[in-house]
Amino acid sequence: MTTITRGAVLREMGAAQPYAETRPLKIETLELAPPGPGEIQVRVRAAGICHSDLSVVNGSRPRPMPMVLGHEAAGDVEAVGPDVADFAPGDRVVFSFVPACGTCSYCAEGRPVLCVPGAAANSAGTLLSGARRWRDSDGAECHHHLGVSAFAERTVVSTRSAVRIDPDLPVEIAALFGCAVMTGVGAAVNTAAVRPGESVAVFGMGGVGLAALLGAIAAGAWPVVAVDPVAAKRELALSLGATHVVDPTAEDAVEAVRAHTGGGAAHAVETVGSEKVLEQAYFATVRGGQTVTVGLPHPERMLSIPAVSLVAEERTLRGSYMGSAVVSRDVPRFLSLYRAGRLPVDKLLTHELALDGINAAFDRLARAEAVRQVIRFDD
Repeated sequence: MTTITRGAVLREMGAAQPYAETRPLKIETLELAPPGPGEIQVRVRAAGICHSDLSVVNGSRPRPMPMVLGHEAAGDVEAVGPDVADFAPGDRVVFSFVPACGTCSYCAEGRPVLCVPGAAANSAGTLLSGARRWRDSDGAECHHHLGVSAFAERTVVSTRSAVRIDPDLPVEIAALFGCAVMTGVGAAVNTAAVRPGESVAVFGMGGVGLAALLGAIAAGAWPVVAVDPVAAKRELALSLGATHVVDPTAEDAVEAVRAHTGGGAAHAVETVGSEKVLEQAYFATVRGGQTVTVGLPHPERMLSIPAVSLVAEERTLRGSYMGSAVVSRDVPRFLSLYRAGRLPVDKLLTHELALDGINAAFDRLARAEAVRQVIRFDD
């Protein structure tokens, strides 16, 4: 049976700011078809607002329109489709924004974030099956965002887009594990593979950058340098364990990181989505150092570095998508670190809001006035 629900629909990218006035996201009444084979219907309880969502709103990350936005969330299973045996109504889940098929070559070699069918479905705005379960009040199809579409009271996802968790974790914290924690902590511990005593510099103290900082600290990194132009975010980084902070508007970020790390960081993690910041991160590493980039610049932006430095200085430049995660492995272990007090990701939550406040929330995000904002869907 079709479910009637409310969701935030983006019909056109590139709206002018402030979004509270132009209102690019419309709260609409939608029809949600029941889950098909290998799918579940979830009552969304909390959804985080991520820069990746903003990248769709402002057009730097083009996606098919119209689209029900949102990808970082937690909720409760309400119904399961045919042949679903691993989920049941009442299960609490965290969403994964890459639906890994489990059988392609990348999934087979333990790199599910590069799943070929999953990437194709995300680009097309469908579920892993190729289906779209959304229709607007006129009966027209709407696209899914990264297989999740979390800015809605209810959603249908592939079972490959969900991980079961214990129900006692507050939903506003659980939601963060779907993207900010997975991407940031994963960049430090999976992609960079930071070891105890190695120096780390993190560029950008948004939700993902602060999670990367926490991941580096949990891995035993020292010193740990946080780079951000916003004073409040630098102060938060210090409270979370950063040994040094750098204001790139007041000093040369590259030279400052080198000074704080004794010649350059062993690892630099860039989370801003700027090719200029990525260049700074690259040059802030020591000879033989590694730069991991997490941010998503506009597709037309190009990076320029001396090609010879990759060989003559044995530098490494690596991309990290969704923290190079295996979600069925990493969600439980990162949750364990949180419960042990080693990943205080609850400190990243700066705002809670209702769905109707979503456009103003994107203004705060664009102005760098928030770390992580969470939409609460209360009964």
